[in-house]
Amino acid sequence: MCYSAQIRADYRDYVRLFGAQLGIKEFVKVFYGRQDGKLKIPKAMEAAFEHQATTSEELEIQRLIASFKTERVMALEKELFAQRKRLADAERILQANPKPPKSAQDSLRIAPSKISKARLDLDDLRRTEPADRDSRIFPGVYAPVMVVRDGQRVVVPMRYQCRPAGRPASYDSEYPGTYNARRDNLERFWRGQFGFTHGILLVDTFYENVKRHDMEHRPLAPDEKPENVILQFKPNPPELMLIACLWSHWTKDGEPDLLSFAAITDEPPPEVRDAGHDRMIIRIKPEHVDAWLNPDPNNFKALYDIFDDRTPTVYEHRLAA
Repeated sequence: MCYSAQIRADYRDYVRLFGAQLGIKEFVKVFYGRQDGKLKIPKAMEAAFEHQATTSEELEIQRLIASFKTERVMALEKELFAQRKRLADAERILQANPKPPKSAQDSLRIAPSKISKARLDLDDLRRTEPADRDSRIFPGVYAPVMVVRDGQRVVVPMRYQCRPAGRPASYDSEYPGTYNARRDNLERFWRGQFGFTHGILLVDTFYENVKRHDMEHRPLAPDEKPENVILQFKPNPPELMLIACLWSHWTKDGEPDLLSFAAITDEPPPEVRDAGHDRMIIRIKPEHVDAWLNPDPNNFKALYDIFDDRTPTVYEHRLAA
């Protein structure tokens, strides 16, 4: 399962590399929909519009980003004030009573971490220098994905966790792993998307959860509990990866439309398996882009052939920071 990846969050990379058009209306909807704080958008996806805007739609996105940040700063400053007061009140109670009530003890324990988090969030919100984490996605986060619409390559924002059309919204919690689509289940679980709605995600590096004892090639010691570690995988030499995806356009009366996608996974190469992980996202060669984005639902073999025609690559890994 690819639980996280560092992506090309700037839509202009797709325009430059593939001549894709910008699905500007979809981007406006996503940034507008985020105003209630529910949608998650990478900082790098914001930056693509903050630093360059010419059309009325792009200027509207700039306005929405600025409005969101202003409201977010106000909310964080309010939280910071409340937690500082909470901590000060608890400290006064402690000074007056060596055995303070449990509520004060809880405040002494919880308030400092909340203060620290609010400060970090404020610093990150105000930061203008780019960082690698700005373009990192997790399940539930939006990313630009290239699809074909009316014969034209188009870049649209999609949520990284696919909710197939026709399914209830509760599908997200019932099937939380639908940010990945297993190759061996494409014709069953994903039969409504495989052969019909294909996309491509641009990825520089990806992250996986593994068990430390698997990574270290040893059995668990007596009384040892499994420990999760996060590994970062990169191709060597570094190169941009074109990741095969499935996507869906979910609609329901009275609900906002949802564009969402899943990255397809397969058996990993030996070095990834040796690191302790049993799946890997499927990358395709540039010469297969058109065939992948314009699938023939009556010729699955041609699609599997695309998966199997892979560029020989070695993936190095390290513990993620």
